[in-house]
Amino acid sequence: MLETLYIRLGSQAHDPIQWLIWSSQQQEVIASGDLSHANDLIHLTEKAAQRKVIGFVPASDIAIKRLKVPGKSARAIQAAAPYMLEDDLAQDVESMFFAYANISKDSDDNNCFAAAVEREQLSQWRSWLSQANITCKNLIPDVLALPFIENTWAAVTLNNQILLRQGKWQGLVVEANVWSLISRQWQQNNANSTELDESTLITDNDSEVQSQTPVINAYAGLPETAEITVNSMPEELPLALFAQHVDTRLINLLQGEFQVKEKRSANYSTWVWAATIAGIALLTNVVFKAAELTTLNNEIDNIEKEIVSVYKNTFPQTKNVRIATIKSQLNRKLSEVGGGSSQGNFLTMLNKVEPAFNEVSALKPESMKFDAKRNELRVQAVSSNYQSFEKFKKTLEKQSLKVSQGAQNNIDNQVSGSFTISAKGSR
Repeated sequence: MLETLYIRLGSQAHDPIQWLIWSSQQQEVIASGDLSHANDLIHLTEKAAQRKVIGFVPASDIAIKRLKVPGKSARAIQAAAPYMLEDDLAQDVESMFFAYANISKDSDDNNCFAAAVEREQLSQWRSWLSQANITCKNLIPDVLALPFIENTWAAVTLNNQILLRQGKWQGLVVEANVWSLISRQWQQNNANSTELDESTLITDNDSEVQSQTPVINAYAGLPETAEITVNSMPEELPLALFAQHVDTRLINLLQGEFQVKEKRSANYSTWVWAATIAGIALLTNVVFKAAELTTLNNEIDNIEKEIVSVYKNTFPQTKNVRIATIKSQLNRKLSEVGGGSSQGNFLTMLNKVEPAFNEVSALKPESMKFDAKRNELRVQAVSSNYQSFEKFKKTLEKQSLKVSQGAQNNIDNQVSGSFTISAKGSR
């Protein structure tokens, strides 16, 4: 259920306060009531905790003005407006706060729409709500929450005052006990002007007055008078009427220095702490993984260097060696040795011969040639003595290999000889 708590504050702390909870989904009043004074706002704290809060303040405390201000930028216009209103305001401009409406221009070419209120009064409204722990982000002059219809006024009676909305940015407040006098004065002067003392009888928030007797839609409690055309509308609670017609985009007195900052929830610190720990854990994990990756990359580099080194030692005649091409170069070498086929047999044969070379370390191979057709490995080797050849042959035969020993020659204190090695049973 989408519910909003509406609160209408008084001018002074001892003035009565009205409140109402409105359901925008059901379009009906959920609850309403009155408080005796500002200190009783604490009774609304719980109701405000889970709902949006919109506040209304008496338009009798606010000067609602339309101006034609020279200037192109909104900032320049708003900077000049207070001083253009200086003669129209009873208070010193420096003691006033000016809030501006979201209206660019009206039919009379006015380009500045200001609501002037004493800073002390606005601070007082905020402090009442703050002391009751009520977060209210919108304060709106009550007359501007009444229904707006072109060329028709809207009226409602509240706290012995008659609130009237004359236009989108026009409104006035009349004391109920002088309503008949005011209405007769409008009739007599054809709504051009009034010479009555506005400080006690009427609060007119715009010096411009309708050029003809107005038509008024009265929603509650408007005293009857013969001088003005009054359309009796379905009776509504004033705040229920406000709730249905208020446009929070039009004006908010809580702007600029009085703007309400977002209030962090009670769990905010807990969530921040948890998020911080999670962030640190994630960062630590990333750093660890990065270090581990760096270590692995270093190991890969070392292994690649070792492969290149072994390859160069095995094939010293090779000049340019790259790790990416070693596999293809080895395949080419194997093709050269094995005649281009049966590399698997050659490697198998080589694997059987290796232990014999390890055992007879004095015997060194000079060349190898694999005959794939005959499945024979021919080895040319050298040693410092004849016994190494005999021992090498016996070692191979123990591995079920057939060994034919070729002629041996003694040259420069070295014995050179050859072997033909094949698997037993092969041709």
